[in-house]
Amino acid sequence: MPPVFAHGALRLYLLSLLESGPKHGYEIIKALSDRFGGTYSPSAGTIYPRLGKLEEEGLVATRSEGRRTTYSITTAGRAELDSRRNELADVEDTISASVRRLADDLRADIRANMKGLRADLAATAEAARASASTAAFRARTAGYSPEGQRILKEAEMLVQAFRDDVRVELRVHATKSAVTPVTLETIRTVLEQARISIRNSLGA
Repeated sequence: MPPVFAHGALRLYLLSLLESGPKHGYEIIKALSDRFGGTYSPSAGTIYPRLGKLEEEGLVATRSEGRRTTYSITTAGRAELDSRRNELADVEDTISASVRRLADDLRADIRANMKGLRADLAATAEAARASASTAAFRARTAGYSPEGQRILKEAEMLVQAFRDDVRVELRVHATKSAVTPVTLETIRTVLEQARISIRNSLGA
């Protein structure tokens, strides 16, 4: 990911955050995170060294409050900020662009993760259905020989494959033209004849 702040931009933006009043380091980090809508949160290792550099340059003053350090902008810091208002406006524009980019990246990651999750759920559901189907088949054929189970399983698979193939052909046909009453009656007649033939074969 490209850097959020260009060289020197974060330094200038820290001065602008302190212009509204003194802040603790955590408050500065939170203000930055809020400005980015939570899509970017700078680390303490990024912020504190820059604040220290600003203090060395006399642009920021510090005051200890127990275990906390408060940072405030100095007169020299305000003067530099005033002299660089145009640059600050560019920084704001860059931040707005970064927020949009980071939000787009986040949405893309979420979509990719959701797609993967849906695929995982579908695979799990299919595995559960297959397991349930296998368990049901074994229960139905508990008294069969291994060869009898194999033959029955293959017969059921043939029927299922026939059903699936016909459904696909019907749907493909329906995308081109409507299924007519004549076609429906033909399908009904052929299937009935096939059912009678299979039933007679099973009864033989």
